[in-house]
Amino acid sequence: MDIFLQQVINGLVLGSVYALVALGYTMVYGILGLINFAHGEVVMVGAMVFLTAVSVLGGGPLVLSNSTIIVFAVLTAIFVCSILAFFIERIAYRPLRNAPRLAPLITAIGMSILLQNIAMMIWGRQYRTFPELFQIESYTFAGANVTNVQLFIVGISIAIMASLLAVIHLTKVGRAMRATAESPQIASLMGVNVNTVISLTFIIGAGLAAIAGVLVSANYSIAHYSMGFILGLKAFTAAVLGGIGNLTGAMVGGILLGLIESIGAGYIGDLTGGFMGSHYQDVFAFLVLIIVLVFRPTGIMGERVADRS
Repeated sequence: MDIFLQQVINGLVLGSVYALVALGYTMVYGILGLINFAHGEVVMVGAMVFLTAVSVLGGGPLVLSNSTIIVFAVLTAIFVCSILAFFIERIAYRPLRNAPRLAPLITAIGMSILLQNIAMMIWGRQYRTFPELFQIESYTFAGANVTNVQLFIVGISIAIMASLLAVIHLTKVGRAMRATAESPQIASLMGVNVNTVISLTFIIGAGLAAIAGVLVSANYSIAHYSMGFILGLKAFTAAVLGGIGNLTGAMVGGILLGLIESIGAGYIGDLTGGFMGSHYQDVFAFLVLIIVLVFRPTGIMGERVADRS
């Protein structure tokens, strides 16, 4: 029972990050019908920019507290990722908006590879470690251990997801995004600037990706130029599991995928004597993707996106 509870805690932490990244996939897909496979690399850029900013601010002439350094580094990561996503949409996707669907898909994969190689040239091939900016404390609950970092990751993820839902459902910007998702042509006739809404969608998704990158590097204490590839695929799996195009579905799918993956790698691995342990962690995620696509391609929430072709 202790092992099961521990893996549930680990799964909630992992699933919170998947949910944040999956929101970026599902927002873009809901409006454009595009799978932005470069989104995982935006997560990676967020983590690398954060660590670089921490290094610069911590070694600069100004004496700053650790909390101040963290805030400025996170804001820098969000800013850089937002600018990056804006130019990705403007340069790579907007010219192909009316092209056959295969063209933007190939472009997205190409952009992912391009960003990986640019990151490798900027930050190198070596792993970058997360600095000790705060005291890590561990708490015991019913035989399972949870750290203050894990509690923070889950708490901040829930707060961000709730804030996003409030923006989408209660603000003028959110209404414009929902109208554009229903029909860009009709939304344009009603006075909505569709290009601005699409750019804003990419920017919001990039901000979430930057925060997710920081949380991932804080949880594992490392970052690498290739970290966004598998993470992005798993977040896409979470979006499909919950129902691609559905914000609530992306959140539910992220949490469920984190739980499935963590329990599969830990609890089931223990039952099999380690044969299906952490080295097979990725297997469970992509097995879920296959099962969902075969038996329920619309996902748990059953969101259907209209075919605009």
